[in-house]
Amino acid sequence: MPEVSAVDIAKPAEALQAGLWDLLVVGGGIVGAGVARDAALRGLRVALVEQRDFAFGTSGRSSRLLHGGIRYLAQGRIGLVREASREKKVLHRIAPHLAEPLAFVFPTRRRSGWPRWKLGLGVKLYDLLCGGRNLGRSRVLDSRRTCELAPGLSTADLTGSVRYYDAMTNDARLTIDTLRSARSGGALVANYARFDNAEFESGVWRCRLRCLRSDATVDVAARCVVNATGPWSDCLPNSLTELRLTKGVHLVVDRSRLPIADAVVMAEGERILFAIPWGERVILGTTDTDYSGPLDAPTCDASDMHYVLDVVNESFPAVRLGAGDVISTWAGLRPLVADRRGNPSDISRRHEVAMNHPGWWDVTGGKLTTYRLMAQETLDDVSRYLGNGQGKCRTAELPLAGDGAPPLASGILPPPIEQEVVADCCRREWAVRLDDVMIRRTSWRYYHADHQEIARQAAGWMQAELGWSDERREQELAEYLVATSRT
Repeated sequence: MPEVSAVDIAKPAEALQAGLWDLLVVGGGIVGAGVARDAALRGLRVALVEQRDFAFGTSGRSSRLLHGGIRYLAQGRIGLVREASREKKVLHRIAPHLAEPLAFVFPTRRRSGWPRWKLGLGVKLYDLLCGGRNLGRSRVLDSRRTCELAPGLSTADLTGSVRYYDAMTNDARLTIDTLRSARSGGALVANYARFDNAEFESGVWRCRLRCLRSDATVDVAARCVVNATGPWSDCLPNSLTELRLTKGVHLVVDRSRLPIADAVVMAEGERILFAIPWGERVILGTTDTDYSGPLDAPTCDASDMHYVLDVVNESFPAVRLGAGDVISTWAGLRPLVADRRGNPSDISRRHEVAMNHPGWWDVTGGKLTTYRLMAQETLDDVSRYLGNGQGKCRTAELPLAGDGAPPLASGILPPPIEQEVVADCCRREWAVRLDDVMIRRTSWRYYHADHQEIARQAAGWMQAELGWSDERREQELAEYLVATSRT
């Protein structure tokens, strides 16, 4: 597989204008990546464009979990749980390096809305909905065993717990690896290429794009267009989506401050939050509040941080976590299918695939866990529309890897801080900005307290790899430091 010339914007611009595409995918998050991979594996001529970097939005700011959603059982959403639970196992099969089984301990307490008998039945049903075999066997535990698994857990009214299995992932890496697989199947993918407009003429979508690194205008012709832009989907011309955006924030603390081996569920009324072990760190979150601010830069503000820390400190009273313990934060937006009724946590995570104009699909809603299924449903529709007997979906069978040597940066945990890793991100993974490497390719920004010093090293390595001037290197570093000061 040839290396990607991520610096040369003229090459992808010329390639985008070369001939008629069967499908143009707009949006380089996990859903768009999944659509592009499925289309390429079915033999379609497909291109994908993203206005920022891949996984810049929701797909790089999730809880990093592949899960069926055990709380949805209590809401009676059996179909949603079954669908996500089976997809979780599919991802474990095709991308085991990005779907690591993880045990969850859900403590139960007297006079709570989550009694042990009810959760005990729920986790058995949860296992059955995975097709009869989850990633691990669920159990009902007594108080003593619960405290052994979750040291420091509050014993107030504790009746025991249930222990069940989901999986941990690396959301941005899952997106990048899916795009690499799409590219190996023949797809063209380009980041920093903004979709501006499209008109339907004589059965073809005439699309106007702008390559943001060169400010060049690109005209692209495609028989079909898929709008997979997540929180931005109702902003695209021709889109007919209606969204309800909610914000979820996450905090990262050192694992020495909260030494848990399993993930721990922390119930706060009807909501549940998680403490998720991540190497030498623990991820805490998430919130679920309506959002109407800037789409590019949702932040974790003081009230968000205090809310999460208060829940953790109530569950683990001896740890007394404070803002000074927080190594990093991130905030993401959930592009939920619009439903103005009820609390944000009650809104369904269902997805919708709709052809709202001839050859134009809006794909909205869903969960990280179900991205592959969303892509399959979309491509089934596209294939029927094209009417040329395209092959069946193979994304549940073929391993996600397969475009040459394994990526150095891919995995649940961040890679070593090495020049070779940065070079690989630039050569084979479309990284052209410092934050592309620090945040989405490696997670160094979130994992390491000294991320600013690491960023200085990485900027120097990118300068050597991409031919930056000294001024460009300092500009990239300054912009990175400003952007990360808001998170």
